[in-house]
Amino acid sequence: MAKGYNGKILRVDLSTRQIQVEEPEEGVYRRYLGGGSLSLYYMLRELKPGTDPFGPDNLLCLMTSPTNGLPLSGLNRYTAAGKSPLTNGFGESEAGGWWGPELKAAGFDGVIVRGCAEKPVYLWIGDGKAELRDAAKYWGKLAGEVQDGLEEEVGDKRVRILQTGVAGEKLVRYAAIVNQLKHFHGRCGLGAVMGAKGLKAVVVRGRAKPEIADPEGAKQVLKWFQEHYDRDTDTRHLWGTAGIAPSLDRDGILPTRNFREGSFEKVREISGQTMANTILTGRGTCYACAVACKREVEVPELGVTPKFGGPEYETLGAHGSLTGVGDLKQLALANQLLGQYVLDSISTGVCIAFAMECFENGLLTKEDTGGMELRFGDEQVVIDLIHKIGRREGIGDLLAEGVMRAAAQIGRGAERFAMHTKGQELPMHEPRGKRGLALAYATSAIGADHMKAPHDPFYESIDAEGHSSLSALGLLEPVDRMDLGPAKVRAYHYSQKVWSLYDAVGMCKFVGVPIGALALDKLVEYVRVVTGWNASLWELLKIAERSEAMARLFNCREGFTPTDDILPERMFEGLANGPLQGKAIDREELQQALTTYYQMQGWDEQTGRPTPARLAELGLSWAET
Repeated sequence: MAKGYNGKILRVDLSTRQIQVEEPEEGVYRRYLGGGSLSLYYMLRELKPGTDPFGPDNLLCLMTSPTNGLPLSGLNRYTAAGKSPLTNGFGESEAGGWWGPELKAAGFDGVIVRGCAEKPVYLWIGDGKAELRDAAKYWGKLAGEVQDGLEEEVGDKRVRILQTGVAGEKLVRYAAIVNQLKHFHGRCGLGAVMGAKGLKAVVVRGRAKPEIADPEGAKQVLKWFQEHYDRDTDTRHLWGTAGIAPSLDRDGILPTRNFREGSFEKVREISGQTMANTILTGRGTCYACAVACKREVEVPELGVTPKFGGPEYETLGAHGSLTGVGDLKQLALANQLLGQYVLDSISTGVCIAFAMECFENGLLTKEDTGGMELRFGDEQVVIDLIHKIGRREGIGDLLAEGVMRAAAQIGRGAERFAMHTKGQELPMHEPRGKRGLALAYATSAIGADHMKAPHDPFYESIDAEGHSSLSALGLLEPVDRMDLGPAKVRAYHYSQKVWSLYDAVGMCKFVGVPIGALALDKLVEYVRVVTGWNASLWELLKIAERSEAMARLFNCREGFTPTDDILPERMFEGLANGPLQGKAIDREELQQALTTYYQMQGWDEQTGRPTPARLAELGLSWAET
């Protein structure tokens, strides 16, 4: 077995309470590596089309990688995957923090859970052993209380706790999963999959150190990174992800008032820079990461504590500019509540903004909302709706279904206010000003997602001399952010492979290029010295391509077609304010880009499926039927 792996996958059946250990052959690891790619290998083999996401046959896959838990910055991320109750397609979400490395130290490369427990349970994994334990007393409790209770019950403050929240128990379709209260698998509603299974938490403790094929070679890569990374000048460390809000506003692409506008008058008040100067108390980090981009905030008068970290850009955008709220302290409270209920902050904010616009247009009334006036700019409405969604109470029960289902239930044209693709709500990045995102949102297997490829400003930094971090892919000419022609499709098509590789290898996109300092050749070198494989960039990018094809194939089996690769109608309408006022996506241009992308990917233009030849080229003919 290659080094870096334990060679063991833990299998748990909650219906029968059976726990088994599977030992995959090395070839499986080498072809699929880890993360979402390895999850898809099992999902395509074991999930029948049409499986109920809330039923016992759905799988919850928790997968690490060969480099997870090693001391190089960024390699702490791992994957949660399963059939999404939000989209009814492939669901995948990565998280950093400490849980993945702890699972590796406990002796396992991944956990696959199926079945449904008769009564709430949690899974205890410690130093190569596992058992199911009663979780009835934690059911219905908020995340902070569950964290404290499990630490006390186990008797070890060093345990790492992965949990779903009250939102997951209530089957909110975008319920999240969180480890250590701060590190979220936010997207795709996988917390609701845990809730449906009656699995409250997975608690892990491990003490083994990972084995490395070439320890000295690994030290040299770590040394290279330390010499090439300067934390003192890294804006992600200084201001967190929220530091980008003012620049997005200057470019006219800060999603505002349910994506009607691209500029928010109170952007400075909710920025990472303001946070650093006011409510910030510390800069948190993930396992072995020097970047420390996480925020820790405190607002004593609102009961906000650093225990739940602090708001990232997506939270400030989704609950701030998107709903018209400019009070940073109230947004810190919203962030804490999202953590307590364990909700996806993006989908929750988009659902609230959707409800506000429906109310503004008379599609929801005070009778529907329990007397609430859902007005843009009202921070108390945001706070109240988080509570209602997390508990599925009143109007929150409708919004807990996500904007696609809520709009269908409301009817009367509410669909035009529902910002989603494939059922998943749009992130806080505006495709009308970053045109590559139009392609990314439309084609993403998990629905709208901003983490599937670099954003368009990086394509503008490409230069013919090869100084760009993307030149290793053969991208040598800059492409304007407003371009959606063949050159942009090619840039997206190539760079998407890097992002898919990062998800398989567990690399944080804030550490790897083009956003961070770790060059592609150094990542390849690290995989090589850790595993002992004579791996190449070509081989690793093929793993990424394999993952993309499997995700597409999974969705096609579930009935998805090219008609699902589309954007909300609002994206074809002009922005109402800001520097890009009046700018919109051209429908025909997007369709041509989709056609070009299908051809580059080897997908049939009529069905959207990867062609038999493409599957054969990737070694995936076994998954064709």
